[in-house]
Amino acid sequence: MPATVDFYFDFSSPYGYLASQRIEAVAKEAGCTVNWHPILLGFIFKVSKQAPLTTFPLKGEYSLMDMERSARLHNIPYSKPEPFPVGTVSAARAFYWLNDQDSEMATRFIHSVFKAYYVDSIDISDKAKVIEIASTNGVDSNKLAEALDDDKVKSKLKTAVDNAIERGIFGSPTVMVDGEMFWGHDRLEQVGQWLATGGW
Repeated sequence: MPATVDFYFDFSSPYGYLASQRIEAVAKEAGCTVNWHPILLGFIFKVSKQAPLTTFPLKGEYSLMDMERSARLHNIPYSKPEPFPVGTVSAARAFYWLNDQDSEMATRFIHSVFKAYYVDSIDISDKAKVIEIASTNGVDSNKLAEALDDDKVKSKLKTAVDNAIERGIFGSPTVMVDGEMFWGHDRLEQVGQWLATGGW
């Protein structure tokens, strides 16, 4: 059984948000921890020739309804944020910088960013807002502001996205367990079963 499960997500993905609220419990049930991987779907869509789900006629309208319905099913606070979708470069860079220093703080930061966007409707594309969110978790605002413009931090995010593409990641959320890919928040039950049984 793996010690960790890899969880790939974009902060601007509603289904990524919903899954982020559940993945830790699924992993814990199997005695595993979560290895978080913020990605940028914009870059991945260029490779996969995709577009945001909500931009498609008919399917987009359905997806907006389904996001709200899925949140109600799992009793997860959710309101469609405005603007939507947004760029998440600053939030993703902040995570990778924080994760190198304190993984627990980085995990708290993930949940804080998601709450800010999907509960409080704070525009997380705004670098200043991201820094403010991080500061509520005890992060030094000045150091983070410098880090977000640091070439090493920028490179770390780029490498993370490139690695995700190499693994075949094309959407958010995606969970990888021992090389087995599960795409979509509605596959978390399968992730749990896979972890419990070793696969089928």
